[in-house]
Amino acid sequence: KKQYHQIAKISTTSIKVHYNRLLHKMMFKAIALTLLGLTTAQAQTENNEKVIRMPMHKVSDHEYINRFLIKENQALAKANNLYSSLPTGASAQQRLLNDNTNTNLNLRGAKHESEIIKDYANAQYYGVVSIGTPSQEFQVIYDTGSSNLWVPEKGCVHCGYKIIHEKSKYDKDLSSSWVEDGTEFSIQYGSGAVSGVYAQDTVTLAADIAVEDQKFATIHDAAGMGFAYAFGYFDGILGLGFDSISVGGVETVFHNAIDQGLVEKTMFAFYLGDEKDGELTFGGYDESKFEGDDLTWVALDKATYWQINMDKVSIASFTTGATNAIVDSGTSLITGPSRDVRAIAQSIGATATFTGQYTIDCEKVNSIPDMTWTIDGKDYTVPGSKLIIKSASMCLFAMMGMDFPAPGPQWILGDVFMREYYTVFDYDGERIGFAKAV
Repeated sequence: KKQYHQIAKISTTSIKVHYNRLLHKMMFKAIALTLLGLTTAQAQTENNEKVIRMPMHKVSDHEYINRFLIKENQALAKANNLYSSLPTGASAQQRLLNDNTNTNLNLRGAKHESEIIKDYANAQYYGVVSIGTPSQEFQVIYDTGSSNLWVPEKGCVHCGYKIIHEKSKYDKDLSSSWVEDGTEFSIQYGSGAVSGVYAQDTVTLAADIAVEDQKFATIHDAAGMGFAYAFGYFDGILGLGFDSISVGGVETVFHNAIDQGLVEKTMFAFYLGDEKDGELTFGGYDESKFEGDDLTWVALDKATYWQINMDKVSIASFTTGATNAIVDSGTSLITGPSRDVRAIAQSIGATATFTGQYTIDCEKVNSIPDMTWTIDGKDYTVPGSKLIIKSASMCLFAMMGMDFPAPGPQWILGDVFMREYYTVFDYDGERIGFAKAV
């Protein structure tokens, strides 16, 4: 209880301080971008490709730590309540502790057909999408780990708070291009469902790619997103996966953009800034964002999630055999099998928390060994110091254990990996390109 109250006190104070700082920072950034005309831009690459750029805003590491503290508080409170209600005995109480430090998620096709693989509490990057005529703007997570577009609708319940992170809500009555659909939509998250109905309207990416008659979901209840949504800076999700994992088999926004001839190449690429904003490019990629002249292309194992095969994963004396991973812009962490992540965390002196994440003494950060993913015979290494998310005196180990039933992926390469490697997603080619980011 003493530990719980200490964390709660830290969390409340940190949220107030960091929220004020972040608010001022975002206001300054908005003014600067307006004056400089940098919100979106078309550009020619060195290969004379026409690409369309979109800024990707990054939630600060300070804010990320605040989210962790809130989530940890909730887990501790839940554990305390459950612990006190359990029969006396070490076995039952130990089982509770074990359940809180292991995450087991079901993929689509396993438990629920429309079950998503994460709760977005770990998402750090978001950008703008416009819907309707005239356009209504929304901040969304551009997520390669899912395939549907959804935003909250006017009258949505459990859709944030007016005093903090108020959500923009879609109003069909304000759009002359809205077309009624009415088909029910629902995605099951770990904590509950997000539900609404489908509609059609014009969806615009980066102010230049206007996808007509795009089917998307308007959400009237977002309770399933929990605190990750209430305290997040995003209004909705825009999935960049394949149609095969889209709820209801709906064609994705990017697939429709290809069909309507709105992009020069069937590619999009992420450049994720390290302690700064990033950039999402549609219609090609930007050679100035990576070292060297060429990308290394890796064929997909499956065109569902962006899933690839890997030769091995290694850090210090730990190594795996052949395995696989999905490359996922919608989560900031690296995830892997719980047993493997636990062994890695123990080897560097990290301590498990109730939420399944790990903390480490900040004085040990410089001694963390580099981690390497070997893909098609090529090593992709992330320095040990980059495996940490730090705020003040708290350091989170940016790995988390997740166990997916077959045929689900073994590993998720999230933003921690993508910050180090410029990543290009080739939709028609069913491949991913990597190069060391500048």
